[in-house]
Amino acid sequence: MAFTHLHVHTEYSLLDGSSKISELLPRARELGMDSLAITDHGVMYGVIDFYKKAKEVGVKPILGCEIYVAPGSRFDREQSRGEDRYYHLVLLAENNQGYKNLMKIVTRGFTEGYYYKPRVDYEILERYHEGIIALSACLAGEIPNKILKEDYEGARAAARRMNELFGPGNFFLELQDHGLRQQTQVNSVIMRMSKELDIPLVVTNDVHYIKEEDAVPHDLLLCIQTGKLVTDEDRMRYEGGQFFLKSEEEMQQVFPYAREALENTHKIAERCNVEIVFGEQKVPKFDVPEGYDAFSYLKELCEEGLVKRYGDPPPKDLKERLAYELDTIRNMGYVDYFLIVWDFIRFAKSQGIAVGPGRGSAAGSIVSYCLKITDIDPIRYQLIFERFLNPERVSMPDIDIDFCYERRQEVIDYVYEKYGKDKVVQIITFGTMAARMAVRDVGRVMNIPYAQVDKVAKMIPMELGITIEKALNHNPELRQAYEADEVTKNLIDMSMRLEGLPRHTSIHAAGVVIGSEPLDEFVPLSRGADNVITTQFTMTTIEELGLLKMDFLGLRTLTVIQDAVRMVEKKTGQPLDINAIDYDDPEVYEMIGQAKTDGVFQLESAGMKSFMRELKPGNLEDIIAGISLYRPGPMDFIPKYIKGKNNRDSIRYSCPELEEILEPTYGCIVYQEQVMQIVMKLAGYTLGRSDLVRRAMSKKKADVMAKERANFVYGNEEEGVEGCIRRGIPEDVANHVFDEMIDFAKYAFNKSHAAAYAVVAYQTAWLRCHYPMEFMAALLTSVITNPKKITEYINTCRSMGIRILQPDINEGESGFSVSGDAIRYGLSAIKSLGKNVIDVMIEEREAHGRYKNLKDFMERLTSKEINKRTIENLIKSGALDSLGATRRQLMMVYAYVLDEVTREKKENVTGQMSLFDFFSEEEKKEYEIQYPDVGEFEMAQKLAFEKEVLGIYVSGHPLQDYMASMEKQITAKSTDFEPDEERGLAVVKDGRNYIVGGLISNVTVKLTKTNQNMAFVTLEDLYGTVEVILFPRDYQKYRDLLVMDTGVYVRGRASVSEENGKLVAETVISMDAVPTEIWIQVENIGCFQEKRDMLYNIIRRAPGDREIIIYSREEKAVKRLPSYENISGEAPVLEELQNLFGEKNIKLVEKSIEKFQKKR
Repeated sequence: MAFTHLHVHTEYSLLDGSSKISELLPRARELGMDSLAITDHGVMYGVIDFYKKAKEVGVKPILGCEIYVAPGSRFDREQSRGEDRYYHLVLLAENNQGYKNLMKIVTRGFTEGYYYKPRVDYEILERYHEGIIALSACLAGEIPNKILKEDYEGARAAARRMNELFGPGNFFLELQDHGLRQQTQVNSVIMRMSKELDIPLVVTNDVHYIKEEDAVPHDLLLCIQTGKLVTDEDRMRYEGGQFFLKSEEEMQQVFPYAREALENTHKIAERCNVEIVFGEQKVPKFDVPEGYDAFSYLKELCEEGLVKRYGDPPPKDLKERLAYELDTIRNMGYVDYFLIVWDFIRFAKSQGIAVGPGRGSAAGSIVSYCLKITDIDPIRYQLIFERFLNPERVSMPDIDIDFCYERRQEVIDYVYEKYGKDKVVQIITFGTMAARMAVRDVGRVMNIPYAQVDKVAKMIPMELGITIEKALNHNPELRQAYEADEVTKNLIDMSMRLEGLPRHTSIHAAGVVIGSEPLDEFVPLSRGADNVITTQFTMTTIEELGLLKMDFLGLRTLTVIQDAVRMVEKKTGQPLDINAIDYDDPEVYEMIGQAKTDGVFQLESAGMKSFMRELKPGNLEDIIAGISLYRPGPMDFIPKYIKGKNNRDSIRYSCPELEEILEPTYGCIVYQEQVMQIVMKLAGYTLGRSDLVRRAMSKKKADVMAKERANFVYGNEEEGVEGCIRRGIPEDVANHVFDEMIDFAKYAFNKSHAAAYAVVAYQTAWLRCHYPMEFMAALLTSVITNPKKITEYINTCRSMGIRILQPDINEGESGFSVSGDAIRYGLSAIKSLGKNVIDVMIEEREAHGRYKNLKDFMERLTSKEINKRTIENLIKSGALDSLGATRRQLMMVYAYVLDEVTREKKENVTGQMSLFDFFSEEEKKEYEIQYPDVGEFEMAQKLAFEKEVLGIYVSGHPLQDYMASMEKQITAKSTDFEPDEERGLAVVKDGRNYIVGGLISNVTVKLTKTNQNMAFVTLEDLYGTVEVILFPRDYQKYRDLLVMDTGVYVRGRASVSEENGKLVAETVISMDAVPTEIWIQVENIGCFQEKRDMLYNIIRRAPGDREIIIYSREEKAVKRLPSYENISGEAPVLEELQNLFGEKNIKLVEKSIEKFQKKR
């Protein structure tokens, strides 16, 4: 006898499944089972992973799903409440047709029947039942549900209906026993029903976790996903602890009375045979003009492109390379693929949508270059076609395209339109429980004190691919905490069981699948956020199934370049082709070498700036190498690269053949393409074979590497590899070269990708160098909704000597624009000012001239565009400053003027004439707006208004009087507490002490568990905000200083978690109360001695708390007078000192808070 589990939930039953596929199938094998089913709730997310793992461990996969069936129509909403909105039903695919139908059923649940859950109905089951075996499911199935409600006739009718629908022998009544009272009640009725209706029985265990001891972590998962604590009474739970993968013996013990039902499970398993085909292409056919087939059309397009790119006639060797690439593309079956990509890129360019120069290995193809899919000359930069398409390694080519981020959707819509919405969908991704997050979630639901959980979570490094197990092995502190404390051990053990489980689904940022048939023929579909239809399989699975996947990426930089070029053309009156600029401009490289690269694509991070300062790039090859090297791993080779660049004599090549390949990178192996060139040139590999070696090296496959080393050094006649020795390269040299390649290949970068990005980097640098104002205006527009970034780039503008002007309805544009020798703030940054309103305002101004005054402005726009709130925000932002009145005057009168204008418009509509109509122009002038004589708002008020409606200060900054002080005092900026874009880590280190300074912009006081007050303070500096926490003791001490809009310095300890860091305050000092000391400069010690007595006289007359420091210029000596000789800092005293020593020789200097605090 044999038993198969037919009701199994994996990790992809997101709410309540904790069985990881990677552990589930080996466990089934261990229990001696030859087959196992997957039946996740309503989805098929995991079936391909399950299928592959099952084949790998030698277990037969049975692909299924526990679907939700609506009691009536799938289109009904709110027919019944709670659990009765749907019933469960287990479906298993018997054959390939059944698998196809199962995908369609599951898809319809999302696309047509989604209501709380993806539901289908009997109509769908009727339509797609062929090839499917159904089981009546758990207590939530329709039949058990009706039995529990004592509706025996209803249960019989449902069973009969299912049996007729799926056909005799294809529907089974399911028995389950997890020790629950209701199951015993249901089972006795079901056994009777089976006899009466002649419907066979089947036994299942509702598997939700793998081993019996996994009941506890599974319970924690339920709490995490439902937002409950373990201690909560009223919550979802699986009682009894029996929902694990039981052995056949355990199942026989539970069901000694149902032997036949146990045997039926294996009979069903034997019937289920689904074969999934991988790698079979499903690329749609491209419609070509009459008289062509796909290949002849592609060939003609490429030959035309070759002439455009390289002249007429093009060089012979390039014609040969094009012919070779086209043959490879045809033989591999990718002709339609290239035409599809060419078509939508051509569409984008024809619509004025910015398209990137290419990314990824596609740039290595001359076909891509001729079709204008890429804009990088593969010949000039020695890019290799086989890195992209390798006839010896059949896999889908991968062309990722960058588009202007604002208009990317237009290109996707074009593809939807062209190929049909049912053939184009976006791709799903899964958010998994990462190491730190798992610890925090588990700690929260187990009610472990936050501080303890936080401490453990922070011991796990913030690294890519980190796991709790790796952290335990690498961090002795974590290991010690794990072994010393029972609560911590339990926390970590439980977190390790849940770590890596998928937690929620989202939509891949760029991935789109295009199918030759409606996509639910190949993959089940799901519904994502905003009702977007997505695949249920991830990107890698989609590719394995042979479907065409495209990445439509939105790149902000392309929009910046396009906007900047537009502004330059407007200014110069000349067209500017950004792709035809000089790529050898010494001024641009000098600017990059000076690290003036804020806003320059890929080169603006702090680390990249210091690298560029060292590298001092002289050509595009240096930038390409810089982008490739500046990543974890290859960074170790940066010193060698720079040494080679600065001192060519230090470069040593192991053999002369390497020189040509490694000369552009000063003797270092930087690119994957170089690895391919080395094995070809030194050992006679073919291009395709060389790409396989590169892949093996980057994946660090030791067994493959050992075999390849022998081939590389000694050759391999059977496989057509000559080997180094036969080519005259000594064995020791060959081995040394191979070692070097292995070393570098782990980190080597795809040169095609780096070259594409280097081109974009250079274009932004060129614009910044030659048209700084236009470039910075475009850059600021691209981040107009992000006040933090705006602040950062405005600071950059100021350091470049570019002034920033407030928005202006008579001068400004929607985005930032160039105004004379300054940049004008964009109107669309003003709160509650929609795009339509701005467009109408600008159109009206361009058609009928500038707005003369407030009334003129209001009269020329309709009430649809402007209301009181719009006007108020325009005044506060400074956008109406050009209307001849102060902001304060405008605020006093705008409501009255708007009411008057509205009244006049109404009268005009009704044809009424007012007295005003009889006045002459001279008389009318007397009746124009008379502004009250109230002057302007104080600077602080003006700035507060700007901040309110723009999100930042424009006319100045409340902290500008303290800038010199802040420069001296602070040791960290607000931005240092945020994860940087490069590494995702904050600059400040957890637990270290820092001083920050800024304005208090928010104070929230909260009660602690011990009924004491503590405060959360938002501190705003010149760059952004940082949260400061004051615990009760410090809050009591400094509460009087926590006043809104007050400038303070805070010294405290950084607390850095996965998101932003915070500062736990230890000391708070008002910026106006920072202690100062008096420095007196004298020519030499003799001079001081002459005046010493007079100085002491002044000290005796005006003692105080200011320390005195004497600096003697000649001897460069400093003397600090003892504290009992401290003096007052009042103005008359300072005046006396100036009279004695000279005005320039007396300076009031702020003390360093850090040193001052330490002394105290």
